[in-house]
Amino acid sequence: MPEQTSIRLIVGLGNPGEKYALTRHNAGFHFVDAVAERYRGSFKPEKRFFGDACRIDIGPAQCHLLKPMTYMNRSGQSVAAICNFYKLQPAEVLVVHDELDLPPGVIRLKKGGGHGGHNGLRDIHKAIGADYHRLRIGIGHPGDRNLVVDYVLKRASREEDALMREAIGRGVDEIPVIIGGDLQKVMNRLH
Repeated sequence: MPEQTSIRLIVGLGNPGEKYALTRHNAGFHFVDAVAERYRGSFKPEKRFFGDACRIDIGPAQCHLLKPMTYMNRSGQSVAAICNFYKLQPAEVLVVHDELDLPPGVIRLKKGGGHGGHNGLRDIHKAIGADYHRLRIGIGHPGDRNLVVDYVLKRASREEDALMREAIGRGVDEIPVIIGGDLQKVMNRLH
């Protein structure tokens, strides 16, 4: 029987402010916004967590949602603050982020691993270690690593945006199973 860990915190990565709102790098924000909307949660600024947070209830289960407002490179500060406050272990955390190595329309769930050069993940690794779950939302790659920074901080084409939003919808559909802890079932379905 595979191990089951309830997810008690879902962190969506992104950058605050209108300038970044519709960029590829904010795929994580878009995801947790969609979860909050589906489960009637409402984000509020939480200074102690350096971000916007809310709680959702799905049946008897409760889960916290977090959007760090520290900018991507300092996401770990926000994640560590909420984990310390609620006494959460890394295995109870799901971080949702944009993924260059997956094409738009693809979404994958995994546990642990490296940060793959993603600055938000790099900072979270420093803050809580690498033993958390990740939901990776494909944004595609510009084809040249020198173009990555501009690429992630720009808006996707209408077609790519539609594919990413469809993938986000598939991920949101899995939230009750994710929170329930049957992550292997979700991995199988999303792959």
